Amino acid sequence: MNRLAESQSPYLLQHADNPVDWWPWGEAAFEEARRRDVPVLLSVGYSACHWCHVMAHESFEDHATAAILNRYFVSVKVDREERPDVDAVYMEAVQAATGQGGWPMTVFLTPDAEPFYFGTYFPPEPRHGSPSFQQVLDGVNQAWQGRRGEVAEVAAKITRELGERHIGHGAGQAPGDQELSQALLGLTREYDAKHGGFGGAPKFPPSMVIEFLLRHHARTGSEGALQMAADTGERMARGGIYDQLGGGFARYSVDREWVVPHFEKMLHDNALLCRAYAHLWRATGSELARRVALETADFMMRELRTEQGAFASALDADSEGPDGRSSEGAYYVWTREQLREVLGEADAELAAAHYGVTEEGTFPEGGEGTSVLQLPLSDGMFDAGRVASVRQRLFDARAERPAPGRDDKVVAAWNGLAIAALAEAGAYFDRPDLVEAAVSAADLLIRLHLDDSARLTRTSRDGRAGANAGVLEDYADVAEGFLALASVTGEGVWLDFAGFLLDHVLARFTGEEDGALYDTASDAERLIRRPQDPTDNATPSGWTAAAGALLSYAAQTGSEPHRTAALRALGVVSALGPRVPRFIGWGLAVAEAALDGPREVAVVGAEGDPARRAFHRAALLSTAPGAVIAVGTPAEAVPTTAEGKGSGASGVELPLLADRLLRDGRTAAYICRNFTCDAPTTDLDGFRAALGVRVDINSGDIKST
Repeated sequence: MNRLAESQSPYLLQHADNPVDWWPWGEAAFEEARRRDVPVLLSVGYSACHWCHVMAHESFEDHATAAILNRYFVSVKVDREERPDVDAVYMEAVQAATGQGGWPMTVFLTPDAEPFYFGTYFPPEPRHGSPSFQQVLDGVNQAWQGRRGEVAEVAAKITRELGERHIGHGAGQAPGDQELSQALLGLTREYDAKHGGFGGAPKFPPSMVIEFLLRHHARTGSEGALQMAADTGERMARGGIYDQLGGGFARYSVDREWVVPHFEKMLHDNALLCRAYAHLWRATGSELARRVALETADFMMRELRTEQGAFASALDADSEGPDGRSSEGAYYVWTREQLREVLGEADAELAAAHYGVTEEGTFPEGGEGTSVLQLPLSDGMFDAGRVASVRQRLFDARAERPAPGRDDKVVAAWNGLAIAALAEAGAYFDRPDLVEAAVSAADLLIRLHLDDSARLTRTSRDGRAGANAGVLEDYADVAEGFLALASVTGEGVWLDFAGFLLDHVLARFTGEEDGALYDTASDAERLIRRPQDPTDNATPSGWTAAAGALLSYAAQTGSEPHRTAALRALGVVSALGPRVPRFIGWGLAVAEAALDGPREVAVVGAEGDPARRAFHRAALLSTAPGAVIAVGTPAEAVPTTAEGKGSGASGVELPLLADRLLRDGRTAAYICRNFTCDAPTTDLDGFRAALGVRVDINSGDIKST
């Protein structure tokens, strides 16, 4: 009997027809293991994971392997995107035991959920020094049957060591200029000056580090920080990791040159990179950055938006190729012959030169002569109209290929990131459709994911909320998205909803230690360890995301408890930033905002007044780190409550507007820190200069300030 058929998770549903007798995570599975006196096989993966699919085809669809699993184990399948807490706890054990991690994650547990043997992908036969999966199963079963005491001792020791792990919190002191300068120096040492990015292969897009570099440049004037951000952005945008036809980024590059990607496309990567490129344009006026930001936004709108108005999690790496077999990257790669079939001889030659398609190919795994499209040559070497025609024809032809599968579940945290990115990109580039999409996704989160007490559900699918509770990153990233909407739209209701979520962060996710945050709520399901990880990985950690949202909320409302909590949470950045800056990029970016204030900008003017729109747009284009913005009319401003919040009623305007008046009957702008403001101004150029606006608010060109 396979118990996954009723799951909402597309990943679990992929395994619903396996001969393996799968159980979902839950007490019932462990009770069954106790009843039968057998260990638990925990298999964790996600829908877009290439090697998860490989192991499924090789082992979980194999009847002989399934017979072993069904006889000697209780097998539990977990979607890591639904249960990041379960994934985090056991991945910590895998990494501690083996020195590496990844998915699929394969862990053997006692019936009390204590781990005792670990791995990731296991092949169907011995390979490269790795045992076959059946050999692993036989070995674990023999140990369970014949050396139970030893297994119990190992499991207890591992569980005890996990429980004793302690994260240094930097004594709750937010980093100062010295720590941030040390972090920049550390990044400089790891920077790949030839290819951009940091470290070697595999190379992941450093969206959060780019945000830190941009903010550091804005605060200090460091040209080195800006150069690293700009060069990395250009190298990625010209590489194979970026979809040159349809926009959007793959998960990572398998090489240091950004040529061959791991082809899965994740919502969180593209949301973070859309925002990073929009901010890169804001700092430099780069046409390439503007184009990539918009194309990435359009990719999310076209291929990830759900019927309900939110955004799906991911597209698979694999799809059906010309030979009828599923393979990684088949949807995206090209041979010169395929170019000729679509474009004819002359335009195929242009396309090959423009996109780096060679006779020998750049992607050997895709077959002879197969290439990943890149932009190896400078723009302007080919006729722009002809290139646009070639690109559109290739895009249309590719659309006829079998498309990669889509994991269409909605993850709250990742939609929060998408809301922030689309709201800002829509405002920067005069694309109201992007802002409307951000509002639509936010509305869905409120309708489906938020209960009457403002508790979040982690996922939904097809308009139905899932069963799993939200974790810290959900509360923090959704709050971040709502705060961005408040700045872009001027609607105070988004600030109110952010406040509801952040109240939960303060009440249910904080620990007793100074500044400590936990990934799960105090009333969440108990695991062998309460997960707590402040390091940024593919997304901002819940810890650093919460610090950023708390800081922005405090700047919008004047709430001292929220600011205090943010600064205490940033203590971990003091501890980790100088040592491992690549893995705390969002924390460093938030610390830059804290050092800068962040700036609080209020714009008051009559609705429809062109001057109000100009000042609002200039405020949005400010490079001041983490600046928050309120826009409205003086009549709509309301006094703040004792807690520093607005009344919470729908339509209430932003507290930063309280007592802000026009100047001589004209639109006026206020620049403040900690609710202490400079004199109001009606001088747009002076306002732009004070906020470090580098692009012309109308043309987008760089304008000296």
